[in-house]
Amino acid sequence: MGCDDRYAVLPRIGRIRLHETPAPELLKGTTRIVAATIRFERGRWFVSFTVEQDTTVRAPARPDAVVGVDLGIKNLAMLAEPDRALAPVPNPKHLNAALRKLGRLSRRVSRRIGPDRRTGRVPSKRWKRANAQRNRLHHTVAYQRADALHKFTTAIAAEYGTVVVEDLNVAGMLKNRRLARRIGDAGFGEIRRQLAYKIEWNGGRLIVADRWFPSSKTCSGCGVVKAKLLLSERDYRCESCGLVMDRDENAARNLAALAVAVSGAETLNGRGADQKTRTTGQVAVKRPPGSPACETGTASPEAVSV
Repeated sequence: MGCDDRYAVLPRIGRIRLHETPAPELLKGTTRIVAATIRFERGRWFVSFTVEQDTTVRAPARPDAVVGVDLGIKNLAMLAEPDRALAPVPNPKHLNAALRKLGRLSRRVSRRIGPDRRTGRVPSKRWKRANAQRNRLHHTVAYQRADALHKFTTAIAAEYGTVVVEDLNVAGMLKNRRLARRIGDAGFGEIRRQLAYKIEWNGGRLIVADRWFPSSKTCSGCGVVKAKLLLSERDYRCESCGLVMDRDENAARNLAALAVAVSGAETLNGRGADQKTRTTGQVAVKRPPGSPACETGTASPEAVSV
């Protein structure tokens, strides 16, 4: 496999040079190309091939393992299994790291003579060069974010047989002007989208917790739900059993326990728009046999199995 393999022959266009070497299956001829799609994105041309290929049945490395994934801003994700919490996944914050350089390039663009639709003024060559430099930085940040998210979701889908995530209202969260940029940079919606198809490819199961499931307000030790939990409270303190734990770790533990509670149950309303947060004193999650729980009442949480 050498440099001569980096090409593709397209109808009516002919032979074109590729920046990357095609997949080994295409070079060996073990797949049949059905169609090719060409698109211009982020200043580059891409060609995507639709192929037919016989693939082996995949299985996760730990088919019986369950993990709860709680997404956040300080840490991109907190992972927890039913009996233990894992190391948090740090948030790379690619956009935040490039803001200073992005601001400098944006000021450079603003000092050039740019286009004006009202007067029909065409941009100067210096404006075009400065604008291209700024766009390249935006594209670099987007590629870095996509690479980090793909590595994270691929590792989760390949390791665990059951993954539990939250049904986050990302559109509503972006209305918070103080956190919108950081939430958009984290890519919560993209993580959910990638997990959905990668887990299916690997033969696992994705459980989406009900949007109104109080994962952060519920005590992972006894199951009591707080009526109110401020965003500034980074540690969860249970007044019933005295548990003190990081709120993200507590939420991830509750999501992991949700897989045991639902046992594959499905609901008609996946978004849970008609649900309300339970009040203090009610148990949100059915605990496994032998674990401590407050006997103030139990309620089976709703979830959607994808």
